[in-house]
Amino acid sequence: MNQIAVFASGNGSNFQSLIDAEKRGELQAQVKLLVTDRPDSYVVFRAKREGIPVFAFRPKEFENKSQYEKVIIQKLQEFQIDFIVLAGYMRIVGKDLLEAYPNRIINLHPSLLPAFPGKNAIEQAYLYGVKWTGVTVHFVDAGIDTGPILLQEVVEIRDEDTIETLEERIHQVEHQLLVKAVNLVFDPSYQFIERAK
Repeated sequence: MNQIAVFASGNGSNFQSLIDAEKRGELQAQVKLLVTDRPDSYVVFRAKREGIPVFAFRPKEFENKSQYEKVIIQKLQEFQIDFIVLAGYMRIVGKDLLEAYPNRIINLHPSLLPAFPGKNAIEQAYLYGVKWTGVTVHFVDAGIDTGPILLQEVVEIRDEDTIETLEERIHQVEHQLLVKAVNLVFDPSYQFIERAK
């Protein structure tokens, strides 16, 4: 069975959606490890409740990104991790992790990339006044939300929406799309072709 590590920094609802899909037999992978840069975040509670090992670190305790990523890589190797899923991980992945897991890191982003990359994407789309936004799962490269797109799903921004109601609907789509994306990368018939730059 393919073994994945989920990286998350907050509430962990997408982490939970992967765990729940695995329990239902709907995930073509096993969640073996949670990696978080926020030891006090709710996702840690979720992982402990589900019996998933947690590697929590505080970036400020390291001299630089390379130093803590080398420690993360050691932990990933210890757990024989095949693939990394970023699900609300609020740090930019550095060179060390990218080189250790080339084309084996995907990220969940709450917009239709390339529109609204970076932080606060839901709020950005809402305030900009677009009629449609959505969810993207993409491969991670050295840029910020610039990697090749794996899956996308559109979410309408309704006239009556608030940022909170839009966020809630986007989260519902995220939970389903992330499971689909993980299954897709482990589907032997799937051939990933990198889009032209």
